Amino acid sequence: MKLTEEIIKTNEYLKRGSVILYPTDTIWGLGCDATNAVAINRIFAIKKRRTNKSLLILLDEVEKLSLYIDSIPAIAWDLVTQANRPTTFIYRHVKNLPQNLIAPDGSIAIRIVRNEFCKRLISMLGRPIVSTSANISGMPTPVSFNQISEGIKRQVDYIVDASISIVEDVKPSTIIRFIDDYTFEIIRD
Repeated sequence: MKLTEEIIKTNEYLKRGSVILYPTDTIWGLGCDATNAVAINRIFAIKKRRTNKSLLILLDEVEKLSLYIDSIPAIAWDLVTQANRPTTFIYRHVKNLPQNLIAPDGSIAIRIVRNEFCKRLISMLGRPIVSTSANISGMPTPVSFNQISEGIKRQVDYIVDASISIVEDVKPSTIIRFIDDYTFEIIRD
């Protein structure tokens, strides 16, 4: 299947509120429209994950951060644009996202993707996509499509054609939390 056809098909599922299994710039993930609270709850149920443990979202462009973050730390622009591998940043002052997606401390984790499939899909949808590892919470993270359990595969509404995209960095992203305008901490390297 051609990349454009797969993006169009996947976008249709996301617009209907579906949960998808898809390749990201790090690992295969479970995803949905990040503005759809019902679909987000389905991801929590599929993963058997506590709802007080937040999920991250993917954006296609750094310029879209201001749509979801009210006050972007000054240092964020340098760190986000200079990250040389997939890096997820945790921001405070969240807006325009459902409450069940926001962490109990009021923060949200966001990664700007470089993967062509994800960038084009998010652009077409016009909204961020939830991304979380395709496993039951607490179980090992599958690093390839073949390691994803059949139980997870059966619970999603759509599985992206595995041949259209090769995951670029087969490990979870680096995670950095912003403390204030000029201070941050590395949560996972």
